[in-house]
Amino acid sequence: MSYRQIKWIILIVPSIIVGLWEFVRHQFLIPYISMGLGNFITPVILFVVSITLLYRLFALLERVQEELNVERAQKAELEAREQLARELHDGIAQSLFLLSVKIDKAERQMTQAGAAGGLDELRKTVHEVNRYVRQSISNLKYPGDRSEDGQVTMGHRVGHLAEEAQVQAQVSWNLDEAGFTAREQVELLACIREALFNVRKHASASKVIVNGEGNRQAWHVDIRDNGTGFRNKSYLEDRDKYGIKIMRERTEEMGWNLSISSEEGSTLVRIESRKGE
Repeated sequence: MSYRQIKWIILIVPSIIVGLWEFVRHQFLIPYISMGLGNFITPVILFVVSITLLYRLFALLERVQEELNVERAQKAELEAREQLARELHDGIAQSLFLLSVKIDKAERQMTQAGAAGGLDELRKTVHEVNRYVRQSISNLKYPGDRSEDGQVTMGHRVGHLAEEAQVQAQVSWNLDEAGFTAREQVELLACIREALFNVRKHASASKVIVNGEGNRQAWHVDIRDNGTGFRNKSYLEDRDKYGIKIMRERTEEMGWNLSISSEEGSTLVRIESRKGE
């Protein structure tokens, strides 16, 4: 039943029921029912009709409206993803390709001049970033798994992030994300992505466990690996100007806590809400 049909039924049914009652009352029941009693029965009939029939119609109307809102949200999300994918492709991806071409040209010129190359690491980094950007573009265009209500959940996105980072990750996601804003979800996923890439680059880990627990008021996300670990705090300080620094800036801006602890054979990165907030 469509939204328009439900609306007209809600508008017409009470009038028809009351009209039929008044017709029967005046044609057949006048000798048996007084005017006062008839006037009392009329609103009672209307109330019973509203409870039994119109209540269900209103519930159906609310469900139809909710489905329409979900469809609008999905459409807006897809349009936003397409727009962001176009911007990434037209901006960052093409700039990275041009940079790669310039690196190759510079290396040829250095070789012709008799100088040592030394650009392999830079080329590797550019190719890695380029692969990451193109993978992100693909994920934006084809969002993948959705939940029962049609929405792409953060748990599904975390699984895709692990695939992008090329790490074997076990995802346990019991975080109620209903109260998170779009920006909070984006920033949290960006921190998880950075942690997973750090595992691949530095930890030499064979397994990663990503665990999300809690709700909007109190929650935490743990990224634990079985890599080499570290005991010296300077290890973190050496990398603060790169991935870990970015994670700290993101969590600080969002009002979250970031903690990193490690021992031989294990490292734990925890992102969590601040107590009392």
